[in-house]
Amino acid sequence: MCEPARVGIIDHGSGNLHSAERALRKVGAIVTVSKDPEVLLDNDALVLPGVGALAACMAGLRSMGGDQLVRRWVDEGRPLLGICVGHQMLFERGRERGVDVECLGVLPGAVEELPADRLPHMGWNTVQPATQTTLFQHVNGERFYFVHSYGVLVDGPDDHFTTATHQGATFVAAAEVGPVVSTQFHPEKSGSAGLDLLERWLARVC
Repeated sequence: MCEPARVGIIDHGSGNLHSAERALRKVGAIVTVSKDPEVLLDNDALVLPGVGALAACMAGLRSMGGDQLVRRWVDEGRPLLGICVGHQMLFERGRERGVDVECLGVLPGAVEELPADRLPHMGWNTVQPATQTTLFQHVNGERFYFVHSYGVLVDGPDDHFTTATHQGATFVAAAEVGPVVSTQFHPEKSGSAGLDLLERWLARVC
């Protein structure tokens, strides 16, 4: 791990920036929040946050050149963490409130409304670790904090997708594909379990 790791948080106008910044600082990172891709490139790892509507988040990201930044970052094999809608933005596309949204296409899959009577899915939930996870290897019944009505639905266990279930709907709770990690839940709001996960992620940074 870098001593300490430098982490850039993308400020595209729709993200839980301050909570994420505080949590990352708490686990030892030097954090820079910026709208400037050149400033963000000068870091060891990158965080893509997001709250609210997927379409608005994607529009904000594109307006500051963040879509090109993320694709370049991934192409260079550098560590990236997506959180909540930032997690959703990494997939291929989404459909929200009747609007089709082209996303970043870093991860395979589509974001759609969860088929559940009670939405949003809000509160604490357990996860089922992916078969090839490193971040969730030691997770045993720990609970993470979710706030969302949309997600990427899956049928069952996956090599790279950690899952959770809400009212019978199983969705991607976290993804790990090479240097790309993302979580539908908020690690920065998940107490000690979330901080432990961020610490494990930082340990992979360099």
